[in-house]
Amino acid sequence: MITPDYCRMMARYNTWQNHQLTEMLTGIDDEVLRQDRGAFFGSIFATLNHVLWGDTLWMSRFDPEQEPPAVDAAQHRDLTPTFAVWAAERFRMDGTIRLWAEGLRDLDLKSDLSWYSGLMKRDFTRPLEVCVAHFFNHQTHHRGQIHAMMTAAGLKAPVSDVIFMPDDA
Repeated sequence: MITPDYCRMMARYNTWQNHQLTEMLTGIDDEVLRQDRGAFFGSIFATLNHVLWGDTLWMSRFDPEQEPPAVDAAQHRDLTPTFAVWAAERFRMDGTIRLWAEGLRDLDLKSDLSWYSGLMKRDFTRPLEVCVAHFFNHQTHHRGQIHAMMTAAGLKAPVSDVIFMPDDA
């Protein structure tokens, strides 16, 4: 289904996308970032926090040495209090994801992952490769929402096509 090389590419893509978002949103008025734009999580900032929250949760499942999010699912939109804190935590998480992906082996991806979902209130077991595919898809999906909100707000939005990712990303 997926390979460690795919995971490494997607980890690079995630870093590249988040770096572009950080650059383009740095200095944007906080009111613009927090304005409800009718998206699933409301604002650009809430959606940024949602993606970071989800990444933190999944990384704590993929790597037991990683801490789960500091807030529960009900507060995911408020994971970080400011854009500057988000940017620092995003940078740290992107490094964590890349290091994790670098260590993946084919055999790892063929194992099962078991966890308790607080949202669904039950235990799950799924193939790790399906969970990892979901992880990267989740990021991309919600960054697409951020891209649309930025465009609607008249902000410059990042290039998001993986085929245009620089080799050094």
